[in-house]
Amino acid sequence: MKRFLLLCLTCCGIISASAQTQEQVLKAAQKTNDYFMMKYSDPTLPTNVKKIRPSSLWTRAVYYEGLMALNAIDPQQRYLDYTFKWSDFHKWTPRNGVKTTDADDQCCEQTYIEYNQLTGKGTLEQIKENLAKQMASDRVDYWTWIDAIQMAMPVYAKMYAITGNKQYMDYAMKSYLWSRNTCGGGLFNVKEGLWWRDKDYVPPYKEKDGKNCYWSRGNGWVYAALVRCMDVLSPKDKAYKQLKKDFLLMSAGLLKCQHDDGFWHASLVSDVDYPDPEMTGTALFLYGMSWGIQKGLLKANIYRPACDKAWKALESCVHNDGFLGWNQGTGKDPSAGQPVTFTSVPDFEDYGTGCFLLGASEYYKLISK
Repeated sequence: MKRFLLLCLTCCGIISASAQTQEQVLKAAQKTNDYFMMKYSDPTLPTNVKKIRPSSLWTRAVYYEGLMALNAIDPQQRYLDYTFKWSDFHKWTPRNGVKTTDADDQCCEQTYIEYNQLTGKGTLEQIKENLAKQMASDRVDYWTWIDAIQMAMPVYAKMYAITGNKQYMDYAMKSYLWSRNTCGGGLFNVKEGLWWRDKDYVPPYKEKDGKNCYWSRGNGWVYAALVRCMDVLSPKDKAYKQLKKDFLLMSAGLLKCQHDDGFWHASLVSDVDYPDPEMTGTALFLYGMSWGIQKGLLKANIYRPACDKAWKALESCVHNDGFLGWNQGTGKDPSAGQPVTFTSVPDFEDYGTGCFLLGASEYYKLISK
């Protein structure tokens, strides 16, 4: 009887601790998002970092990916209203119009699609026109940098899932495999499970210590893209199976790069010049690993500890007012925006908040089970 009571008390303690952690995760996500929505209260206003840019640019689009993820665990009308105002102002159209083939311009289409499917509002016609024009070019060599995989590939996957038109996914996979296997001799190092950012960073390029240059956030973009595509595909789909293989290779490679404090650094394998934490890559890896565990693709006994450490690391990035520290600015390699510190202000805040919300929201779902 005593053993039974002890077991009950222990279970209650576990449940209570889990619920408390879940509440902490949500509060941290809400705090960072409230800070952002208050600071950028009018989502239609253009950004002004060195020059004026419309708020449909990729940095803001990534924020809305995170906001939609937050809304999935914390549904609030104000999140949807904020998203609608932004999307409708930009006429549900990619930045620079329907003729664009730039993946950065297309990133906003992910949220347009998600919002439309959730509420029935908005339109997908401009997205269909944009993607049709790109597919008609018969070129699959647009994604010359790995960030592009996250910006554009999920758009094609989502449209395939909605319409059943296999042309979308066929084109996306041809483009993905060109980046993976052909661009710069192939940007994915299968042996290490990590990606070079673009053709300028493939060997013989090396960091000062002679190691390969693997940029954390760049790898985070690809990892997130694999998740965002597989999440809307059938596991029986040929594309899903290819992406799953790469997801598993990346997961194993990334696990080796995590530091004891839970962070990944700007350079995944070289700490000579970049020994400090970095928030955005860490958030994206938490996003992917949390998703993978829930889907049964990653073993919980191996990857759950990594996720728990990663969340503690991310939680330590949140300032009292919701500002996020350790956020590397825009760029294309570990040297960009340095030095990255707890108090440094990146050139753009929006994509960092989006990455944080993606990671926090998926981790919230993981610990709720």
